[in-house]
Amino acid sequence: MSKILVTKPFQAPYNEISTEIQRAWDAEWLTNNGPILRQLENDMKEYLGVHDCAVVSNGTIAIQVALRALDIQGEVITTPFSYVATTSSLAWEGCTPVFVDIDPKSFNLDPSKIEAAITEKTTAILATHVFGVPCDVNTIDEVAKKHGLKVIYDAAHCFGTTIDGGSLMNYGDISTLSMHATKLFHSVEGGAIFVNDTVANKVGSIAGQVSPLRFEVDRLRNFGHHGPEVFSGVGINAKNSELHAAVGLVNLRYADKIIADRKRQHQCYDDLLQSLLLQYPEVPENVQWNHSYYPVVFRSEAEALAVKDGLETLGIYARRYFHPALNTLNYIHLPGVTPVADQISSSILCLPLYYGLEEHKITRVSTELIRICTDYRS
Repeated sequence: MSKILVTKPFQAPYNEISTEIQRAWDAEWLTNNGPILRQLENDMKEYLGVHDCAVVSNGTIAIQVALRALDIQGEVITTPFSYVATTSSLAWEGCTPVFVDIDPKSFNLDPSKIEAAITEKTTAILATHVFGVPCDVNTIDEVAKKHGLKVIYDAAHCFGTTIDGGSLMNYGDISTLSMHATKLFHSVEGGAIFVNDTVANKVGSIAGQVSPLRFEVDRLRNFGHHGPEVFSGVGINAKNSELHAAVGLVNLRYADKIIADRKRQHQCYDDLLQSLLLQYPEVPENVQWNHSYYPVVFRSEAEALAVKDGLETLGIYARRYFHPALNTLNYIHLPGVTPVADQISSSILCLPLYYGLEEHKITRVSTELIRICTDYRS
């Protein structure tokens, strides 16, 4: 039988992509914030319902630029349950990650544990909306305002997720997005930064005007340029190309279709796996979820590994996502005490989920998973 991979990139019809790439070729403008990239930024703003969007080269550098733009230093409260880029970006920028445990229902940073971790060195909160399920944004906002902290959301998984009818990108001082090829919406490689300061909201509809924070993001992503011959402070090359933007522009046309297909797959898995009584992240009723992943938590690490190994012998590939817990990385000095994150990160698997995954393959994955899990439990 053919292999069933944990993920595959969405591939729009090549003729549509080649048409957009031809535009760049004809214009002889391949990078440096060209017209296709600017169109992608505008189309993403309209689709997501956000005030601001700056496309960059990847989701990791989006976090790094966000940290620089907000002048984050010292200690940053963050989650141990995320992809490594969340933590490595903090370390790369010279910040000290301070880990607090996660909520056992949402798998996100537990806001009730934030205040106990705040010290005189704390300057910000960097939280991840894990698997596209929103953090408790209102409580985190209250804590941040009370203590004068900045908030950055790693919203890498959140394209298309809404809360109370609005985009999840509209929360925090800055939210960041990954547009990597394995994400629900992608530009092969790419990321985006969403500035949410009140000034940006006021001037966002005025042509040619940006807020001071968005100006700083633009400066940082373009080597520190402030005009062709003026450099204002340190910057980096975080720009994306017209070719990547062309792929993103086409893929955006299919976003609704992609989300609907993932929802179909989720329902299929839910129906087939209900007898196992597995643990899943809980999605609040006021959230329209994008179904970006299908994560399941088993009773123990041993059970999860038995399932993973058993599936792989059959050519079915699940992924331990996220494992290990980030506070166990060898460059972390303040690991904290995180029993919930430790348990979930050790016993979680993400099952195959990607655009076009056929129902008979989901049935095969589920049938074999049930068999392996039942044998292990007996």
